Amino acid sequence: MGEHERLYTIGDLARRAGVPARTVRFWSDAGLVPPSGRSAGGYRLYDAEAVARFDLVKTLRDLGLGLEAVREVLERRATVAEVAEAHVKALDAEIRTLRLRRAVLSTVAKRGGTPKEMLLMHELARLSVRERKQIIDDFVARVTAGVGLSPDAVIIADWMRELPDDPAPDRVDAWIELAGLVADEGFQRKIRQMVIAGTGDGWAPEWRPGLYPAVVKLAGGALADGIAPDSPRGKAVLDEIVSPSLPASGRAELRERLELLADPRVERYWQLLEVLNGRTSFPSAIPAFKWLVAALRAHE
Repeated sequence: MGEHERLYTIGDLARRAGVPARTVRFWSDAGLVPPSGRSAGGYRLYDAEAVARFDLVKTLRDLGLGLEAVREVLERRATVAEVAEAHVKALDAEIRTLRLRRAVLSTVAKRGGTPKEMLLMHELARLSVRERKQIIDDFVARVTAGVGLSPDAVIIADWMRELPDDPAPDRVDAWIELAGLVADEGFQRKIRQMVIAGTGDGWAPEWRPGLYPAVVKLAGGALADGIAPDSPRGKAVLDEIVSPSLPASGRAELRERLELLADPRVERYWQLLEVLNGRTSFPSAIPAFKWLVAALRAHE
């Protein structure tokens, strides 16, 4: 130390940094900020180099680094960049855990439920990527078991398995809802029924191509305009969607299949997949399909 170099006491460092004196003393005792010398009365003193070391310790601690990580930096066993990178990874894991907890608690707050249901939601949210995908794979396998799928149906079955590797924490609610949906036996029966119904050869070419967009546009438009399905105007809209030349048997089959398809739970399955994969969820087309079903029934 130079003869005229400014020296600081523990109290000086504490006031300078805005921390309790006991914190400075603890760091000094731990060897992170060793004193540069002692006063005549035995008080620890710190020179400019020790103050700079103290400032680094405080900065690293403020960033959340543990004492051992700080020691590694001070002893040059690790660079600040290396320690920072490791800490970022740890913080990312902690943030993900906190977001996961928040999502589960938010879902419980919105839906209510028992402590048992909350525990189930928490366990569902914590499933690994493989376990999540296995739940959906098992569901698709159950509803398609023993059914000879057409090439188109195979593609749809693959779409039903489309899950991201790691849903974002803010989409945990969607995953919990999807897991609950595929576990519902009534929903499983509905999808199984749809799969079996779709294996026949009665999907008439007169109405199959472009049916969905036509229903959304025309039947949805009629619904928005207040056109009754059983009215003459409703018949005109129906004829735009379904060829008037389709025989009565074909119309009856179409109505039965649409009644099967126009299930809010089925649509919700696809909406949840959109949410989980980070895509914009599409608006419900169920009201438009129900309008078409009513029009088919009214004009049989």
